[in-house]
Amino acid sequence: MFQWAIIFLIVALIAAALGFGGLAGTAVSAAQIVFVVALIAFAISAIAGLLRRA
Repeated sequence: MFQWAIIFLIVALIAAALGFGGLAGTAVSAAQIVFVVALIAFAISAIAGLLRRA
């Protein structure tokens, strides 16, 4: 999932450099959403792993 966030971030940077403000904003928003979802999935996985060991 982090790979998708990085891809969207790169697309946003390229779009911003070329002057496509709307596309850059959309790509940044998508990158943020994917990053937050990945962090939540990681947290749930870490907690589940800890509970399984106990």
